[in-house]
Amino acid sequence: MADQEREAGRVMLEMRGVSKQFPGTLAVDRVDFKVKTGEVHALMGENGAGKSTLMKMLAGLFNDYTGEIFVDGEPVKLTSPTLAKQAGVAMIYQELSIAYNRTVQENVFAGQMPVKGKIVDKHALRDMTIDVLKQVKLDGKIDPATPMKNISQHESQLIEIAKALKDNPKILVMDEPTSSLSTEEVGTMFDLIREVKAKGYALVYISHHLQEVFDIADRVTVLRDGKLIDTCNVKDVSKEALVEMMVGQKMSDFYKRTDKAIGDVVLDVEGLTHYGFVHDVSFKLRKGEILGLTGLAGSGRSELGRVIGGIDRMNAGKCRIDGSEVKTKDMCNMVKHGVAYLTENRKTEGLALRLSARDNIFSAIIPKLSKGPVYLPKSGDGVLNELYEGLNIVPRDKNLTASNLSGGNQQKVLLAKWMATKPKVLILDEPTRGVDVGAKKLIHETIEKLASEGISVLLISSDLPEIVSLADRIIVMKQGHLIGELTREDGFDESKVLLASNGERSVFSVEY
Repeated sequence: MADQEREAGRVMLEMRGVSKQFPGTLAVDRVDFKVKTGEVHALMGENGAGKSTLMKMLAGLFNDYTGEIFVDGEPVKLTSPTLAKQAGVAMIYQELSIAYNRTVQENVFAGQMPVKGKIVDKHALRDMTIDVLKQVKLDGKIDPATPMKNISQHESQLIEIAKALKDNPKILVMDEPTSSLSTEEVGTMFDLIREVKAKGYALVYISHHLQEVFDIADRVTVLRDGKLIDTCNVKDVSKEALVEMMVGQKMSDFYKRTDKAIGDVVLDVEGLTHYGFVHDVSFKLRKGEILGLTGLAGSGRSELGRVIGGIDRMNAGKCRIDGSEVKTKDMCNMVKHGVAYLTENRKTEGLALRLSARDNIFSAIIPKLSKGPVYLPKSGDGVLNELYEGLNIVPRDKNLTASNLSGGNQQKVLLAKWMATKPKVLILDEPTRGVDVGAKKLIHETIEKLASEGISVLLISSDLPEIVSLADRIIVMKQGHLIGELTREDGFDESKVLLASNGERSVFSVEY
């Protein structure tokens, strides 16, 4: 599409009365949706609201939708990904479509390799890749021959964007592009999005983060239960109004904290070291306490949680549960001693997506559901029903494969898996990443409830409102070291936590 054809303000995408029916569910119900050139149009709603289905229609993944779709004023029937791409639609999914065992250049030009005779022209491929990487300012920073497994998450996101832009699309859809990025990396991503917007692209931006919508979007459309609730200019709407549109209740109902009794020390970590990531870390966690752990990306916060959970090796230090030293040799041993670790990456480390929700939840308690060598899953039905009810996991079909659940319900299943172990210490690593505000509220309420029942919670989070609202204390890491502590008695807010994460020691209640 020529630059002169990209003047801002033209309707590039129009979906009129589109619907998609699944067995027993009307996922999208006669939705109207427009995106203009030179704008970032946010698409919001809870998990299951219909936004992913709406975008999958646009990406050509369904051949049985109803309604009309127009691209640049022309009617199109997007019944396959090939037709969608030919119409000018490019989609960047939250779960990146990357072949990690292949190189950057092979990923960027998969299916489009330049050839000389019957073999790939590697010199031309390298030059073409460098030109593509210039669009996202990675030229000179990444060797095109580098395997993708050696590329950071942030750079992988940028490479996916470059891969999409190389085909000069008319419409660019970005699904949760910042879900795995640090604050600084989000800023870099937003700079790139503004540059793409200035070139006249029509961008659809899917996000669960309210602040991101106000930082980057021009207009926002909200879906709920498959229906269009409203489309409005971002400058004319408040966060409170957006939340109310998405979930039908006010934002003041979120981030509520309750007072609770805090008991004796349950977890005592002394001098914990995991070479290259965590260095000489010591702290205590009490019964019924929610201890926040935060820090910038690369600070070692997740690595600390993984060592205590028995996933990564402890090279030095001690870990005590109820005063007795335990060996963090493996996850099974830590679960046996009452420590459960919920990973930040539910799809690759937390869940077996091809198995049912039931099997995923029972996977951590198989010995408890066995009599000798015989596994008796039906004996866990009472626990399963209780978890489903308490966490409001939907659909209620417990035999549904985890891959068929929405992101929010996958996260609830993962939480249920570890709640089923009845832990003394629950380590939660980014427990609400990539979930909608409704699921986030329920998970927050569950964390509060677990703490009130005497479970000790180590909450690892980069979500500032989350950690400020839930934590009784906050400890902060930087470059693998624990550098200080913030206490609720001395007061903390989002700005103080952000300053602390950046190493501003004057804000700490206790400096380490």
